[in-house]
Amino acid sequence: MIKVALLGFGVVGSGCAEVLTQNKDLIKGKVGDDLEIKYILDLRDFPDSPFAQRVVHDFNVIVNDPEVAIVAEMMGGSHPAYEFTKACLEAGKSVVTSNKEVVANFGTELLALAEKHGVSYLFEASVGGGIPVLRSIYVDLASNRISEVNGILNGTTNYILTSMKQSGASFGDALKKAQELGYAEANPAADVEGLDAARKTAILCGLCFGKLVSPADIHTEGITAITGEDVAAAAELGYAIKLIGHADTKEGKIQALVSPRLVPLCNPLSGISDVFNGVLLKGDMVGEVMFYGPGAGKLPTASAVVGDIIDVAHGVVGGTVKRPYFENATAEDVADFGDYACARYFRFANTPDEVTEALGEQVQQIVTKSGYVAVITKAMSERKAVASVADKLCVLSCMRVL
Repeated sequence: MIKVALLGFGVVGSGCAEVLTQNKDLIKGKVGDDLEIKYILDLRDFPDSPFAQRVVHDFNVIVNDPEVAIVAEMMGGSHPAYEFTKACLEAGKSVVTSNKEVVANFGTELLALAEKHGVSYLFEASVGGGIPVLRSIYVDLASNRISEVNGILNGTTNYILTSMKQSGASFGDALKKAQELGYAEANPAADVEGLDAARKTAILCGLCFGKLVSPADIHTEGITAITGEDVAAAAELGYAIKLIGHADTKEGKIQALVSPRLVPLCNPLSGISDVFNGVLLKGDMVGEVMFYGPGAGKLPTASAVVGDIIDVAHGVVGGTVKRPYFENATAEDVADFGDYACARYFRFANTPDEVTEALGEQVQQIVTKSGYVAVITKAMSERKAVASVADKLCVLSCMRVL
């Protein structure tokens, strides 16, 4: 029997316990042995839970128990999750996690520590919730050089943008509804300002390009400035607005950013709605590959966590575990953001004649409405995008185009 400990008994932690219990026989058939939850670490007691007798409040009980072979960390935040993960790995225990903040900030160190101690550190649930994207990258797509990744990586912002498009709700009203439904926290900053998506983009960089880009080095913009006029103009131009985590590599340099984008309706990411996530990869052998599914939620995320537990358990019973690997990106690995180029969307408080005179041949599409003119331009760099319009026109909003 393989003993498992859970760190955290919130939404994902309780879901993990449910999956391990409800599908116990199925999991045993896949592993070849029983998996048993021996401990659940939490600050709270759960007297009405069927797992009440397994709850402990002292982490040392877990780390010092030689019977515990696998630890699932679902606490959230960097600390003490990082310290607990490090201690478990050093004690010879494999760790799986849904914690994107720890993976994005300390993943390289923790992977190396797991390698040193002959155990595993897996984190499928840290990106895309229940979508099996990370293992697919480092196992199934291992023969590919991945040149680009684009993803809708945050269900909260995708719900808000979907609501703004479908019902005409303002950003504030859509956010309030998301909070009422439990999709957004009371303090939604990590979601609506793009920080959550930036951490997930960092992890995708690590697995796609072998270099973990620090979230601090990823240019990040949120969706708080998007208006109903932008949503309507984008639709008339043939686009949907999505918060996109983007990364590509050219000439050995990685460019990573998170920002709202106009996504053409022919792109499969444009049709992903509500709290669902999607990731679109470009490999040199396979071409484009799309991953789609629930990006959050109790059981979908727990499904990914338990998938990692099963993978590690195969190693415990004598099989092999394919481990992810990456290094920390250095300054030389990251491209100058000013050089990043793509098509642009602008909304101006100018006349059509003023816009076309100022931008000239850069204009690809234009739509005129009462009070504004919206355009799609040809590709221009970050430097040129600012320089070409800042002193010439009255910009109401600006976004990149995918």
